[in-house]
Amino acid sequence: MKISTLSRASAILSATLVLAACSHSQEGLSTQVAPGTAALPILNADEAANYTAKSYLAFGGPSVQVQQQGWTPVLAKTDGVNTPYVVGPKKGVDGAQYTHVQQAINAALSQHNHGEREFIKILPGTYVGAVYIPAGSAPISLFGAGNSADEVVLQQGLEASVAPAAYRKAVSSNGEFLPGDRAWYMFNQCASQQNESIGAGCSATVWSQGNGLQLQNLTVANSLEDSTDAGEHPAVALRVDGDQTLLENVHVLGRENTLLLNTSDINSKPVTSRYTRVYVHNSLIAGDSDYVTGMANAVFDHVEFHTLSSRGVKQASIFAPITPANVPYGYLVIDSNLTGDKGFNGQGAAQKAQLGRSVDLGADKGGYSAGQTPNGQLVIRDSQIDGSYNLQQPWGDAAFSERPFSGNIAPNRDLNDTGFNRLWQFNNVIAGLK
Repeated sequence: MKISTLSRASAILSATLVLAACSHSQEGLSTQVAPGTAALPILNADEAANYTAKSYLAFGGPSVQVQQQGWTPVLAKTDGVNTPYVVGPKKGVDGAQYTHVQQAINAALSQHNHGEREFIKILPGTYVGAVYIPAGSAPISLFGAGNSADEVVLQQGLEASVAPAAYRKAVSSNGEFLPGDRAWYMFNQCASQQNESIGAGCSATVWSQGNGLQLQNLTVANSLEDSTDAGEHPAVALRVDGDQTLLENVHVLGRENTLLLNTSDINSKPVTSRYTRVYVHNSLIAGDSDYVTGMANAVFDHVEFHTLSSRGVKQASIFAPITPANVPYGYLVIDSNLTGDKGFNGQGAAQKAQLGRSVDLGADKGGYSAGQTPNGQLVIRDSQIDGSYNLQQPWGDAAFSERPFSGNIAPNRDLNDTGFNRLWQFNNVIAGLK
């Protein structure tokens, strides 16, 4: 199944919109004034100074604390890279040695289990199938050789409710994953489980547990798209468990749980001794329901978030951070565009999307415990938000606990007071307002 016309149109449109985000401050001045309201809390300039890309990326990684060296993301240069790992639609054409991305990854890791970065060049085309990068591997760069991100598409159409038997047939019907392969354990973990369904994490098209992953100039999609109804159908496009992941000019397309940023061990169990860091730059992320989610420290810089109405979900939303209560940083959105399609923003649109909600993982309805239950953290700053969103009440009740959103607007407030939500805005421009 290829990317739908709607998704491809969104991807092509993104180039213009992302560039627009770079200069939004020239289009108008922010009308947001601190402290805001309990439904729409706004940071002041002194408070916002604590939330920069540098401060986020200095926290976490190998431990759950500030790192002395921090992390400054640097994109590995691919121009002129001479790599034996070239993937193309037809072997032997334009230097292609492999026709599936996983084949190239397996070959690279069979030669170098760890050490210096391995580059995998992907020629223009659509590649159907799972791509798994195991823990402990050498850092991997997957880069598209096309003129734009939408010329190289990695896609698969699985959802959380798929049975393990159906997963095995879809993911490794031709022996894509075999015992002895470095990523075999990832496939086998999903394929051999005793549950009726595989769960959201195993639905990912691209799944990396390795540190230092870099994706550049390509599209990662979950092609399930609108083949389902408006109910809950988690279907991940990209799942990241490894530290220091960098996305540059990448389109991540799906519907529910499109991008899953995770901190877990090789058995997919959450860990609290470290904290995954992710940096996304000049990219597009599209979906409709909690489509950026997970427990990680993530910075989104010059990114377009595009919310789709095509499935008609009851409540569309972008962000669903799962931030441990004792962790000060979750997601930072900076110099970005938050847009929606005509179902939210067109003439006669029947509903508005929300920006997001906290995920109170592990808490039943009414069971939120301040200081114990995760309390999602997010700052959206210096960005442009269009009329697709409920601008006066942009945040929803928390998932699982159904805790009503409550922002802290007290004088001398503690921005990490777990008695309140930690979803903030600062200096954003609302499109269409003068």
